[in-house]
Amino acid sequence: MKIMDCTLRDGANVVGNGFPADLTAMMLKGLVENGVSIIEYGNAKGLGAEEVGFPSPVTDKEYLEMAQPYMDKAEIGMFLNAKRYKKENVKYAATRGLTFLRVGADAGDGSKYYEVIDAVKSENLKCRYSLMKAYLLSPADLAKECADLQAHGVDEVTIMDSAGCMLPDEAGEYVRALKENISIPVGFHCHNNLGMAAANAVAAMHNNVDVLDCGLLGMARSAGNLATEIAVALAEKAGKNDHVDFYGLLNFLEGELVPAMEKHNYHTPIKPLDLILGYSGCHSSFVKTFKAVAAEYGVDVKRLIVAVSAIDRKAPSEALMRETAEKLAGNK
Repeated sequence: MKIMDCTLRDGANVVGNGFPADLTAMMLKGLVENGVSIIEYGNAKGLGAEEVGFPSPVTDKEYLEMAQPYMDKAEIGMFLNAKRYKKENVKYAATRGLTFLRVGADAGDGSKYYEVIDAVKSENLKCRYSLMKAYLLSPADLAKECADLQAHGVDEVTIMDSAGCMLPDEAGEYVRALKENISIPVGFHCHNNLGMAAANAVAAMHNNVDVLDCGLLGMARSAGNLATEIAVALAEKAGKNDHVDFYGLLNFLEGELVPAMEKHNYHTPIKPLDLILGYSGCHSSFVKTFKAVAAEYGVDVKRLIVAVSAIDRKAPSEALMRETAEKLAGNK
């Protein structure tokens, strides 16, 4: 299963239509260096949105220029609201080395936008397609539309729970219906308005979803998306992590992005260390001792918690922590 990080597109809604250049550069570098292989990038409202009243601190051309050093290190693409399609924008994006454009339209409207799909494909770009407000159709009808989109050349489809209104059984049913009726990859985009983003992601995974959309620290429009770090944790637990450096990503968040976003008044409810407690099954009452031992031995407290918890989650002793920390230090 792959992760598509949408922070640098959907996540930008938390600050307006786009992150400033310094945050954009920080996140792009952090994502690529930690093995996130698919990145949706650019103006929060999509390619060309700046031309119709949605300005961003970074223009489309500047976004494309900033991404140049990473084009051969990850699949980098942009969102394209089908209603804002312009042939010249698609052509320019292709000349600057994007891997894909993700065309977005409301579920049920796919046949209106075959011209947009054709334009993307004609420029030798991968055409991903987001079925926004997927819940407007039944799972069976959404699967039928996706079969038509596949027949028209779409390379991948995404079920978008745009209002965050689905429950896990519904999320699973939508993914299952598509997987049974099409052969192209199926993605799921979980918004968190009912607090169900992670639960819906698990349901999607149980039904063999190919791609999970997510955003660092859960950043996205409205109540946010499935957090990228939680998506990676879930994938790790399920044995489905596709080469993302879990600890490297958490350290990037803890050391760089969390402090930077706090300056923009964005506070994640689940910090990296809290995520590790859930991932490992470690009770928070042991954290103080873990931190002291990790500092003494110069090891990553998150790795120490996971290693010790694999041995004893009930009442890990300081002696066990020290023994494990010594081994981790010796393996550095």
